[in-house]
Amino acid sequence: MAEASVVLGQDQFSCPICLDLLKDPVTLPCGHSFCMDCITGCWDQEELKGVHSCPQCRQTFTPRPVLGRNTMLAEVVDKLKIMGFQAAPPAQCYAGPGNVECDVCVGRKQMAVKSCLVCLSSYCKTHLRVHNDLNPGKRHKVVDAAGKLEDLICYRHNKLLEVFCCTDQTCICVLCVMDEHRGHDTVSAAAERVEKQKQLEESCRKTQQTIHQRHKHLQQMKEDIKSLKHCAQAAVEDSERIFTEMIRSIERRRSEVTQQIRDQEKAEVSKAEELVEKLEKEIAELKKRDAELKQLSQTEDHTSFLRSLQSLCSLTDPVDSSSNLSVCSDVSFEEVKENVSQLKDKVEDLLKYGADQIYMRAKATRQDFLTCKNHVNIAIPINENIT
Repeated sequence: MAEASVVLGQDQFSCPICLDLLKDPVTLPCGHSFCMDCITGCWDQEELKGVHSCPQCRQTFTPRPVLGRNTMLAEVVDKLKIMGFQAAPPAQCYAGPGNVECDVCVGRKQMAVKSCLVCLSSYCKTHLRVHNDLNPGKRHKVVDAAGKLEDLICYRHNKLLEVFCCTDQTCICVLCVMDEHRGHDTVSAAAERVEKQKQLEESCRKTQQTIHQRHKHLQQMKEDIKSLKHCAQAAVEDSERIFTEMIRSIERRRSEVTQQIRDQEKAEVSKAEELVEKLEKEIAELKKRDAELKQLSQTEDHTSFLRSLQSLCSLTDPVDSSSNLSVCSDVSFEEVKENVSQLKDKVEDLLKYGADQIYMRAKATRQDFLTCKNHVNIAIPINENIT
């Protein structure tokens, strides 16, 4: 329950000026409370007016009220600090890397929204309202929050750099015109900005046009690369298919040649085997007759010898047919071997010629692509007249 009450009462314990927990809180007659230092600083700047107002409700007080420390409120704030409570604006209000910090905020700085070229200070939304209330009208020139405000002020004369010297191409103040830039060609910084803005816009237009052209070239190159990859893949697939067909065709031719050789071999071997069988039969018969003749020569009975000899001699003498029984000497496979070797050389020469033609065509295609790519100049022109 205590935590809930603290959450509900957060705004009551924050100073509307510094947005932090109240320090030495004081309460104005209108009922609004501020840090002693914050409200004192605001009223010190209003001293010349003779009228002092509440920065929150704008109620005026004359004469300047005597500020007294609100003891009860101070005790509550002290207890809140012990509890670890801190009043804080939304996280996005704090200045981060690259943001301009409010010069008035104490502790963690909030992000500045405007900068005063007279006060040379940057302000968050809250302190900008305080600044505008303390400086009504247009006596102070307020611009969007800018870092290093001293760069906008002439270091010699402590005046705003609102004049542009065309001779020296630099920003100067009004006193510089009558001093070291006397006689130079000068214009107001606003007028020079208008001129340079035109040049900048022209440069941006040309840059955008160049970017558009580069995008077109880029898309075309991407399409060309895609087409090139597609063509290369198609060529690889077609080459694989053709080479596969060539290999199959060579395999068929090899099988045919092998079969022809085997058929020729079978025919000749069959003839030779028939002759071998015939010769073996003749040799067997001759051996039989030779054995009978040897046995007859050993017969002791003269009558039997003569009768048997007459019978054996009546048999036809063997005819020498060995001259007619021989394997064909004209059959040779050396010629086949030579023909296959010549075919191999011709195929290799043809494949080498075809491969050279493919390589030259692929190289020419690659060179054409590189030439097309080199024609795309990626440099972006910048208008050198803009300084």
